[in-house]
Amino acid sequence: MLTLGLLFICLLILNLGYRQLNIYHRKTIIGILIYSMIFLSGCLHSTLYKQLLYADYYSFKKHKYLKIRIIDEPEIKPNIILFTALTTKGYGFDSLYGRTNKCLPQSTSGKIRVILKPQPRATLILKYGDELIIPARIAEIEPPGNPSTFDFKSWLAAKNIYHQTFLMQRELVKLSSNTGNQFIAHALQLREKQVALYRKIIKDDNAFAVAATLILGYKSDLNTETLDIYAKTGTIHALSVSGMHVGLIYLVLNWMLSFLDTKRSFKVFKTVLILGLIWGYSLLTGFSPSVLRSAIMISVFIIAKLFAKTTNSYNIIAFAAFCLLLYNPFLIWDIGFQLSFLAVFGLIYLQPKIYGWLSVKNPILDKIWHTTAMSLAAQLATYPLSVYYFHQFPLYFLVSNLFITLPIALIMYLGILILMFRLTGLGALFEWLINFTNRGLDKIAGLPFSGISAIWISKTELMLLYLTLICFTMAMQGFKKKWLFTSLMLFLVFQSLLTYDKTRALQQKTTIRFKLKRNYALAMVKGNTAIIYTDLQPDSKTFKYQVKPALDQHKVYKVIFLKK
Repeated sequence: MLTLGLLFICLLILNLGYRQLNIYHRKTIIGILIYSMIFLSGCLHSTLYKQLLYADYYSFKKHKYLKIRIIDEPEIKPNIILFTALTTKGYGFDSLYGRTNKCLPQSTSGKIRVILKPQPRATLILKYGDELIIPARIAEIEPPGNPSTFDFKSWLAAKNIYHQTFLMQRELVKLSSNTGNQFIAHALQLREKQVALYRKIIKDDNAFAVAATLILGYKSDLNTETLDIYAKTGTIHALSVSGMHVGLIYLVLNWMLSFLDTKRSFKVFKTVLILGLIWGYSLLTGFSPSVLRSAIMISVFIIAKLFAKTTNSYNIIAFAAFCLLLYNPFLIWDIGFQLSFLAVFGLIYLQPKIYGWLSVKNPILDKIWHTTAMSLAAQLATYPLSVYYFHQFPLYFLVSNLFITLPIALIMYLGILILMFRLTGLGALFEWLINFTNRGLDKIAGLPFSGISAIWISKTELMLLYLTLICFTMAMQGFKKKWLFTSLMLFLVFQSLLTYDKTRALQQKTTIRFKLKRNYALAMVKGNTAIIYTDLQPDSKTFKYQVKPALDQHKVYKVIFLKK
């Protein structure tokens, strides 16, 4: 903070003496100082945003009870309820001569993850904004127990959550309701009604889950099998309410309200109306980073269009990222945030260049080529990061993305029409369209060589892969041999590292002990073969998510099971 203050004072003095000191001859130094101040401001903002550093964080003092407020929509699962809460008060007992005197409240801060087990056949309704009293029996979130598995602790830390509590229903006391933000509470209640309408008209559980996820961002009922199908075909982006969805809504609204383009005052009204509806839809879907990014970008575009101003797409992307990170600097670690902005950058920068490779006169074929270019651009920009996080690459992503282009648009428009005008008679058509899309993607996912899985790359290899792509793109843009040579050299280094990893894996001899709750597993790895002593089945979820990632990272291709 001291350095930041000194930089600010230095820049202020230089600004006051701009002419006298001929500062315009030192633009490079001024630029470095300004960027340094912005960087340090970001570091300070990120540090202050971390609630674990607050003096009144609830885990720093011993409390008997905590007063909490639910700040998200509770997720109801079989025999368990999950939600995130904000602590507001801590209660401890003041003892005088060994006797409990009174309960003293203290202000507290910090988020907590609550895992609640409801009583059998008991009615417990929890919603956003409910205030509860719970025992202050908290536990630090543990790191992953097994190698190469999902780091749930880091994922929650990026959301400012560092502790959790396990409760029985009888241990909590409900105080009051509707104490949160009334705007958000109303939006969640409205979304709950829309989800209930879908549940009423859609009989198939998978179709209902896809409809609620794709249109309303309600993911509680989405099963892992459906997620795997969309992930294997490279269409997982369709299940996250993002720029495509907001863009489709804008196109429809702009077309429906085109009759207001006759007068200036009507245009202003049209702009305000469209912005209100887009932001209302964004709120209704939970304000995910991808939706916020799209809403900000489209808002800037609409406002610039109203005032007949030219827009720079890269400045709009930077402005959207700045607004989101100003609100929550931890979003920089969010996978959806990273992939969303990379995909948009690919669409803006790469798509026009790829589209220019071919000149198609037939309007239908030209539309297909335009969609293909969009898919290629987004995939090229995001696939290194996708491989790093998800360890797989769909080979038929072009086919699957072309396949879902029309059905997804129809599902979006039909689903919104059903919600707006209560057209329940279209429920059967809506359900059939979703099932048709799911079955088609399932067929594509089942094709031979549909994807490459078990891909593990390091952060160094990730950076090398991105540098290779950047240099190759620069070479193709201007047909520059230096950039092409640089990209080839970087690619050779990348391949050399991959070859070194495979060679080292052939010589490995190690034992992996897995920490499992209800099962046991011990892997003895030699080269690319592993002998596993376990009571798990190869197709069980525990084996898939707790054991197999470690085997994949060790490049084990042959597994021998030993059982009692």
